[in-house]
Amino acid sequence: MNTTIIGSTLANMPWEDRPAGCNDIMWRFSGNPILDWNPIPKAARVYNSAIVPFQNKFAGVFRADQKNGRATLFAGFSKDGINIELQPDPIAWVNEDGSPNPTSYAYDPRVVEVDGTFYVNWCDDMHGPSIGMGKTKDFRTFIRMPNPLMPYNRNGVLFPRKVNGKYLLLSRPSDSGHTPFGNIYLSESPDLVHWGQHQFVMANGGSGWWQGMKIGAGPIPIETTEGWLLFYHGVSNTCNGYVYSIGAALLDPDDPAKVLYRTRDYLLTPEKSYETTGFVPNVAFPCASLVDAATGRIAIYYGAADTCTAIAFTQVDELIEYIKNDSEIF
Repeated sequence: MNTTIIGSTLANMPWEDRPAGCNDIMWRFSGNPILDWNPIPKAARVYNSAIVPFQNKFAGVFRADQKNGRATLFAGFSKDGINIELQPDPIAWVNEDGSPNPTSYAYDPRVVEVDGTFYVNWCDDMHGPSIGMGKTKDFRTFIRMPNPLMPYNRNGVLFPRKVNGKYLLLSRPSDSGHTPFGNIYLSESPDLVHWGQHQFVMANGGSGWWQGMKIGAGPIPIETTEGWLLFYHGVSNTCNGYVYSIGAALLDPDDPAKVLYRTRDYLLTPEKSYETTGFVPNVAFPCASLVDAATGRIAIYYGAADTCTAIAFTQVDELIEYIKNDSEIF
């Protein structure tokens, strides 16, 4: 029995043992990609999406670029976390009174359950990219909430519980375009409406180049006995464009603005054809994870080449040991 992850048992989560001869701390699912080109009539590409346990199965919110090229959010369901049944139409967002409140565009969602309600954050259009927030209990009706932060911002990631009596939200302040910079910040709220006490958490840079241009929070932080385990993306700028890779950090359990350890080297970088070739080449962008506290197993869902959805696996104790031994704080 593993005791490192503070959470629930999820025996039915997707899992595949590390392949023979593989020494990587994070390894890919042999069935990748789990969502490829044109999975439903209204979606050309589904990637950078979020899946969570739901009613002993799984549900999620998925970024689907429609065939007019516009990014939109769709709901989806799954029995096994691998075979996804996407709903045929985009999410129809409403206000608390049920009146329509559609998005202009919406992308890169994260989903977390807090006290029986599933909260969704995404990149929203607020006369410029900002953080959207909404909620659902059944993945059928989705209610929009006030935007927690002003433009320009991306990569909103809500913690799964209050810390010191406050809700916590990670974000990556940006600009109006494809931001060539970016660090991770933390904001607090007493009620999921009013946000402040903004704090710096992590910067791009380091001795390596893989996260030298910008970084952004990925899946919902995982609570462990060693601190909050945060997967994040790091971006390097090459002569042929940006490259998005995956790293991880441990944040202080009581003060998550404090970084205890972070990976010097990436955990996964685009190498497979579905990661290096697509609508935007050379992207591995993590947005969700499933965890089983009993075994310490972790499945990371990531967008590949802004085209499809893939899964990678790791084991929490091996990963934490690796992060500590490979750590670089800057």
